[in-house]
Amino acid sequence: MTKSKRIGILISGGDCAGLNAAVRAAVHRAALLGWTVIGVEEGVRGLMAEPTKTLKLTPEMFDGSVVRRRETFLPTTNTGDPFAFPDQYGDVLDRSDDVIRGYHALKLDALIGVGGDGSQATLYKLAQKGGMNLVCIPKTIDNDIGLTEVSIGYDTAVQVATEALDNLQPTAASHNRIMILEVMGRDAGHIAMVAGIAGGADVILIPEIPYRIEHVVRKIETLKESGRGFALIVVAESAPNESGNKVVQKYAGGASRYGGISHLLGDRLAEITKSEIRVTVLGHVQRGAAPDARDRLMASVFGVHAVDLIAAEKFNRMVAWRNRNVVDVALEDVIKAPALVDPGGPIVHTARGLGICLGDA
Repeated sequence: MTKSKRIGILISGGDCAGLNAAVRAAVHRAALLGWTVIGVEEGVRGLMAEPTKTLKLTPEMFDGSVVRRRETFLPTTNTGDPFAFPDQYGDVLDRSDDVIRGYHALKLDALIGVGGDGSQATLYKLAQKGGMNLVCIPKTIDNDIGLTEVSIGYDTAVQVATEALDNLQPTAASHNRIMILEVMGRDAGHIAMVAGIAGGADVILIPEIPYRIEHVVRKIETLKESGRGFALIVVAESAPNESGNKVVQKYAGGASRYGGISHLLGDRLAEITKSEIRVTVLGHVQRGAAPDARDRLMASVFGVHAVDLIAAEKFNRMVAWRNRNVVDVALEDVIKAPALVDPGGPIVHTARGLGICLGDA
């Protein structure tokens, strides 16, 4: 039995499937050690607030049904960098000291941060500045976190995208249409590539592999010559346009996000091929689905191991899954480079072997 500890847990960044399973696992594992777990709401904003936005988490709050819930038990946020935090007057302030103050005010022995690479970089910077004992759990549908083979939320997002292709194929075949599906993934094409293979796509376009529109057109024409009048195209939201620029949408308040490449691609292909084209932008449907079995499992594995790391006093580490085993890696190494699709890797090789057009040939 380890000495009784008081630990915090927060979720930072965008929501995704499987987060509740991670929190549940951490709470149950900590309870077996006789520890107290404090949940922090709204990520680092909850630590920044006065009073802090927290609640005590107990095993009774986390029976098996919580892993099926789609919304996060602990609210999260993907806005508000504490080192450059916007105030009500439009100024930008460094409020990192407020976060650190909140951590120490709660008398925490350690903090578990569940987040993507950006959130982990921020938490690591806060930990270094404020003497916070930090352990992180990888979470992002993009699956672009370095040094782990999988992150929470990715598998479910792929499943949703695959099901979308399953549903688009019959209507594409019925009307001899080209169906374009735009999926999330930020700067990585993992979702597009894996869902495209699993969903029987004819063309997959991702940011890691430069493409030319004429190669996509040739694939479509080849399908027509073979007697098939329809095609399925999957495009990652950050795949560039013909000029090599990523398509960004502007929103109220100055925010900008990837999105819209599918409509540009659809218009261009309709112009060249004279085909009937329909575009579907999957968007946040990928985030709100019920977590599949693998996401629930990985989240549970990560939650238990995060607590074990704290018990061993191994801090500034991220839980990871590698070679069919749970391990931990240095946060400093994780945040150095994202894990993008390897153009020479086995997944891309498989796509090529299936005759899927990746737009580069």
